[in-house]
Amino acid sequence: MTTERSFPAPPPLAKTLERWEADGRPTGVEPKLASTVLLVRPDGSEVFMIRRVPTMEFAPSMWVFPGGGVDPRDAEVSVDWVGPDAGQWAALLGVSADVAVTLVMAALRELFEECGVLLVGTTDTVVTDIDDSWAADRAALIAHEKSFAEVLHERGLAVRSDLLFVQDHWVTPGFEKRRYDTFFFTAVLPDGQEPDDATTESAASQWVEPTALLDDHRAGSALMLPPTVLQLELLRDEPHAPRHHQIPIAVEPSPQRGPDGWLLVTRLNPR
Repeated sequence: MTTERSFPAPPPLAKTLERWEADGRPTGVEPKLASTVLLVRPDGSEVFMIRRVPTMEFAPSMWVFPGGGVDPRDAEVSVDWVGPDAGQWAALLGVSADVAVTLVMAALRELFEECGVLLVGTTDTVVTDIDDSWAADRAALIAHEKSFAEVLHERGLAVRSDLLFVQDHWVTPGFEKRRYDTFFFTAVLPDGQEPDDATTESAASQWVEPTALLDDHRAGSALMLPPTVLQLELLRDEPHAPRHHQIPIAVEPSPQRGPDGWLLVTRLNPR
């Protein structure tokens, strides 16, 4: 059963809403498919997050999870999968098999690009020896010179789709100039790996405790968009092993003026 909730618009978003209203509430652009990943410690106590640099056009200075857009090339190169296959992921996500491939691959690619963590390997193992040769592949991915599928095909490695779990599905509201149709996933940090802070999109990259960051958000010292707030609340309330969640709707907040400013009224997926 879905529920409804209103989120106060953070200050940067409130300014965007004022401009949007002054312009006559224009229709938004078509959202782009994207994936984002909640990377959690094995005991569920912390999640790895990034505070975006203030110069970013989308979500400046916001705390976010690693994520980014899909690459259609990932559906053009054949690689092995360990765990749910494309058809099974299509059913879980409510999309076609080709789109499911690009979403799962985007989730894994962005984890690697933005924090150096790899959910790939063989049937029995996950890669732990991330040597200097991987740095070259990481740079090539960031420069869009290769797709993630091409990297795995060249190395003879499989997608460890059994390590990824469906979390949620949100669409950026129409008042934003950049919009994303984003699928949220959860993954546990593999043994022998540790995320880094090498991404240039980050003013800070670190492990955070959900309750502590939510407290900072309520105090006004940590900026977050509504989907990030909700995912942290879910992690706080379910600190055990990740599982697949049902996502029957794409959550898209609707802006409304309240007595104390802009609100984002949101119908949520069941939990």
